[in-house]
Amino acid sequence: MNLVAGNESLLLTDFLPKNPVEPYFRDYWMAMTGRYTKFQIATWGSLIIHELVYFGACAPGFLAQFIPFMHRFKIQKDKPETFEKQWKCFKLLMFNHFIIQLPLICGTYAFTQMFGIPYDYNDMPPWYIIAMQVLGCAVVEDTWHYFLHRIMHDKRYYKYVHKVHHNFQAPFGMTAEYAHPVETVVLGMGFFIGILTFCTHVVLLWAWVTVRLLETIDVHSGYNMPYINPFHLVPFYAGKLL
Repeated sequence: MNLVAGNESLLLTDFLPKNPVEPYFRDYWMAMTGRYTKFQIATWGSLIIHELVYFGACAPGFLAQFIPFMHRFKIQKDKPETFEKQWKCFKLLMFNHFIIQLPLICGTYAFTQMFGIPYDYNDMPPWYIIAMQVLGCAVVEDTWHYFLHRIMHDKRYYKYVHKVHHNFQAPFGMTAEYAHPVETVVLGMGFFIGILTFCTHVVLLWAWVTVRLLETIDVHSGYNMPYINPFHLVPFYAGKLL
């Protein structure tokens, strides 16, 4: 949409703030694409992003169990985490991440090649377009997750698949992806449907997985900190108290 002021035509995007980290991000992105192949970026790069974001987001909740002040924010105060439960969760996570999810991540390279998804910095959309694409992915994935999640709670299927995810009655951050392999694949399809629909640059893969992991780990964290949790700025965000 254009706005005409005198003899000049202004775009609404002219009023949006610039990305303050763009110069640094540009240098790092161009260095990455100059050094690594597209296959390495799409597969190993995506795996590294996934693991760093996942366990980085889990770290605050893990540390909170050792800080008495943080116990006031725990939802189920009478059900503390134990080493045995966390180790059990971690082992299944490693299986899901490297045996189930890694082959799916490898498929992202084939996807970008098949549809001509660019990697170059100069082809990257501006930050507000990426933000809208992430929002579109969230709507698609949330819709997929809602209906498939209801089906998985059907008593005819629950005990065979989804019951694994509810093994921990008092969840903590790492349990976000603690699930039966079938559930990992079926619910994970919702993540990729959004990518198939909105992706115009490989950076969306990383932006979307970052937002999605932060959200699902927050939901499973077992802590409620409404005043410092940025997700509570999102309208209609129910989070872990839904």
